[in-house]
Amino acid sequence: MKKILLISLLLLTGCAKLSYLVEQGLGQLKLQWRGKKISKVLKDPKISNEIKNKIKDIQTYKKYFYDYFQREESDIYSKVTFLEGKAVTHLVIVSYFDKVEPLKTSFPFYGSFPYLGFFKEKSALKYQEKMKNKDFHTYKRPVSAYSTLGSLEDRILSSFFSFNKYDLAELIFHELFHTIFFVKSNVDLNENLANYFGKEMMYEYFADDKDFLDKRSKKEEKNKEIRQFLVKQINDYKKFLSERIPKDLEDSYNNLNQFLSEEFRPKAEKKCKKLEIESRNCFLLKQKWNNASFAAFMTYEEKGEFIGKLRVKNQFNIKEFLVFLEKKYNQYKKLDLEGSFTTYLEKL
Repeated sequence: MKKILLISLLLLTGCAKLSYLVEQGLGQLKLQWRGKKISKVLKDPKISNEIKNKIKDIQTYKKYFYDYFQREESDIYSKVTFLEGKAVTHLVIVSYFDKVEPLKTSFPFYGSFPYLGFFKEKSALKYQEKMKNKDFHTYKRPVSAYSTLGSLEDRILSSFFSFNKYDLAELIFHELFHTIFFVKSNVDLNENLANYFGKEMMYEYFADDKDFLDKRSKKEEKNKEIRQFLVKQINDYKKFLSERIPKDLEDSYNNLNQFLSEEFRPKAEKKCKKLEIESRNCFLLKQKWNNASFAAFMTYEEKGEFIGKLRVKNQFNIKEFLVFLEKKYNQYKKLDLEGSFTTYLEKL
């Protein structure tokens, strides 16, 4: 019934999106249909013990998560789907050529999203090329996991099995968070909250692993510096663009390349050197930057520090913080304010 309902809702969005929605709907149903019961997978002699152990770990992480927040356990991750490739979907973010701002697409009941996901990489590349020809900047990346926000019983995907136990726990906690808290039309906040809670839950789960916590803490300090550096650089680039408004796509790339060569890369090299990260391993230098990839970073990372500061300010433990967010979101919806829930939280 849930499957039929989801397809029906998707078809309500209009003819312009029909082919996309039908393809993605069929791709999602294919994932569901190919799901195998965990009990059968664990008994299959063709499946390695390493994979079986990770499936058992996922079950443990799931139980821990719902017990921790005292929520009723959902049917999510009750089956396993083995993918044909390494990624389950391919995400395409599109940005205007004259500003760092993603093109948003709206869907009924779920709100607007600053990206489109494609089960077929060929379709993602086709869409990417189409938008390039319409003078947009584009960025595509593979996705290992995502949430249907409770519309369907999400599967354990074979793409999960490449993660070590720490990253796997963080991933599962991240995706499960989407099942208990979701703000309509606010992907930025939803992803930043899931990132935050996923990470904090992972730290609590492995609290007795002192060696890991020490190493991860040092790594996180470096990551924090990189995130802060990127946010500042992107904001500097926005100012740069406002002073040199490009007239077309070619002009925008000329501006971008000037900023990258004169400002971004020299400072990024110094930052990587300071953090003792080799250039070939430094995210700042490895990533191909344009308006779309800058926009993608801001979607997933910009509000991370604000969320942590909000929790510290109120001296909440992680459980109290979730209750606080739920309470404030209910208040926000009743007030029917014009600004986003993020803006509402920032004023508290």
